[in-house]
Amino acid sequence: MRDAHMPQTLPPHRSLHVPGVHGYTDRKSVAAGEVVRFHLSSDVPYALSVCQLGPDVDGRSADTVLHAFEPSPARAQPIHPGSYVQVARGLDQPLHALTLECWVQVWSIGARQSIIGQYDLPGACGYGLFVDEDGRAVFYLGDGGALRAQGELAGGALRPKCWHHIVATWDGRETVLWIDGEAAARGKWSGAMQPGRAPLRLGASGIDGLADAFLEGDIVMPAIYAHALSPDEVRARFADRGLHTPRGRTVLACWPLREERGDTVADASGHQRTGRIVNHGTWMIVGPAFEPRRVNEFSDDGYDPLADPTRGHGLRLASDDLYDCRWPESHAFRIPANARSGVYVGRVRFLLDGRPADYDITFIVRRAAHRAPAPVLVLCATNSWLAYASTPFAKNVASDPVWPRRSAGLENSHPDAPAYSSYTYHRGGQPSYQVGLRMPWPNASPNALYDPADAGFCQWTRLERRLHVWLEQAGYDYDVVSDLDLHRDPGLLKAYRTVIVNGHSEYWSLPACDGLDDYLSNGGTAVVLSGNTMYLRVSYNEEGTVMEQRKVLGPNDEDSEEAAKVRPPAGPYGEQYHAQDWARGGQFRQAGRSCAELIGLESAGWAFADGDDFGVYHATLPDHFLFTQPHALGLAEGTTFGHAPGGGLPRAIGHEWDLSVTTLRRMTHALPAGERLPEPQQGIEVIAQGRRARSGRLDAYLDYFSSVTESLDGLSAEMIYWERPQGGRVFNAGAVGASWVLGVDPCFEGVLRNVLHHFGVRPAAGADRPVQPSLEHAAP
Repeated sequence: MRDAHMPQTLPPHRSLHVPGVHGYTDRKSVAAGEVVRFHLSSDVPYALSVCQLGPDVDGRSADTVLHAFEPSPARAQPIHPGSYVQVARGLDQPLHALTLECWVQVWSIGARQSIIGQYDLPGACGYGLFVDEDGRAVFYLGDGGALRAQGELAGGALRPKCWHHIVATWDGRETVLWIDGEAAARGKWSGAMQPGRAPLRLGASGIDGLADAFLEGDIVMPAIYAHALSPDEVRARFADRGLHTPRGRTVLACWPLREERGDTVADASGHQRTGRIVNHGTWMIVGPAFEPRRVNEFSDDGYDPLADPTRGHGLRLASDDLYDCRWPESHAFRIPANARSGVYVGRVRFLLDGRPADYDITFIVRRAAHRAPAPVLVLCATNSWLAYASTPFAKNVASDPVWPRRSAGLENSHPDAPAYSSYTYHRGGQPSYQVGLRMPWPNASPNALYDPADAGFCQWTRLERRLHVWLEQAGYDYDVVSDLDLHRDPGLLKAYRTVIVNGHSEYWSLPACDGLDDYLSNGGTAVVLSGNTMYLRVSYNEEGTVMEQRKVLGPNDEDSEEAAKVRPPAGPYGEQYHAQDWARGGQFRQAGRSCAELIGLESAGWAFADGDDFGVYHATLPDHFLFTQPHALGLAEGTTFGHAPGGGLPRAIGHEWDLSVTTLRRMTHALPAGERLPEPQQGIEVIAQGRRARSGRLDAYLDYFSSVTESLDGLSAEMIYWERPQGGRVFNAGAVGASWVLGVDPCFEGVLRNVLHHFGVRPAAGADRPVQPSLEHAAP
């Protein structure tokens, strides 16, 4: 396994310079006493400091500066987006006949794209297969030197998002382009074909020696032959649908793409033309022969993608693929061994249009290995921070940035810089299944906000910090870890009396889920101040530098604007299987894992159009011990809490929320064919209901199968206490906005104090501080 800090050498590659200030740390989480390394690009002078975030959630004035580096001059770093396959051993002898073959699914047209060849403009043009700006297939033959226009043959019309079998043949005299078994264009070329000095590439060609003209598409079974396939051979290969490798002495190279993970692409011809993927690409892509009926939409049902004879083996490439900036280290700092666990930043201060501006690089500091654990562990939802990290090279702004709905991203600093995330497509239209950790994530800034702009809401760091600040001010000692820390060491939970799941903790890995389940089953306790919790599965590569998640359409879904209103961007059905572990991704409940069995609630919908969308809790069991012991909150049935004084913002019930299986059963009015509803969990006590009095423009209430349904009189979230039959106790607030009201609602704070008390946690001072009077009034 390669050192995660030493990426492979990049072959000559088109570069982009991103204006402004951008940066990341070598790891998103470090332990106290370890070195954190900063990687920055800045086209203006700047000053970097390392800061521990203070008690001011909405500002920077109370942060503690651990270290201030000397001012630094401008040093802009390039990025090199675009994935393709580089083959070290290209063709090196003249040929008197040739066939290029590949199944291709282009996702968009409008720019020239490369499929296979040895071709560098302007002076090393040997041969190649391309897609031109109009979506036509293009076959080029040359002498390995300067471009010769007469060597180009174009024809056919490729439809985006459809598989096409493209074959280009030359028998020494005639050139023919075949599309889906039919001749689309014919031409003439005589004399020997010279491959030239350009490297052999799949999915790219060269311009001035640099990889460029990247393919926005998927490839299956690319091959090169030293003879011209006959019409019957072409039609037989088309009928095979890319399932079998070609055989024979004239096969010069064939890449079956059966690896389905990693960066090595093996050659099946016997000529050792092994390829290496540059910038990762995406494995586990279904091919043209795939039969969707083989995959159950709502359960794993024993399907093995590697045993499916019709699935095929596709590799997806994109011109904006980038998962590691590869920037050199610019600064390093050893976190003090006695540093408090929490959220820290590298703060870059610079002038933006003559005004002072800050750019924060967020990272987590874990407790030092030699220090005793605190009673409370707070899990930072860094998987979600990563998943929503659109426009990593966003244009700098001096004020607190407001991220658009559905994480569409901010204005990009360069039009060709990567802007995709788990919630936006690649520039060419490909669904995005992966995000890199050695990339900027400006959405994780503690000052970033999220639409609706007038609400003051954020679903990431700024939201989660409200809990951190409240715990400290209330006297509770706590540690924090990232999602990746829990993924790598699920057993770390055993050291704590309780674990708090905070914010928008949507994305979980299987090891993390298993770790929490084991912890609870052995008598642990969990406080869930999150909504949409454990909805989707993620996995990581071995180095922990790339996170993978999969969202796909249903087998009969259309990828339309109307469909996008109730779900994020998604890929073709069948692609829900991860490349990292070949296991099913997407929703946990469709991958054989119920989060309701773990924490009592399931995801049930969202709303984020306006500030008025947020609702409040209504007490349903006012005499429950979590409302009365040790702090009596004075609630009556129907009393509201989870809001600012007078019912104003912040309010807890909004953005996304969770409900019990019992309630979801009532909201599910139609069952998909062959499916049935699960039985409710036993012993769950619903102590409050989160209701939204007003419906919003972007509301989506979901049934158990994530189909759109109607709400039950605005019921959106349920606050529960659950003594699990399998062991462990859970308090679940069921809403993303739960922590948002800390610091403004003494009643919700009192609930949390009572929960921590019953879970064996006391303030560090040794005695509970008095709770303020509850806020009682009619629901807004």
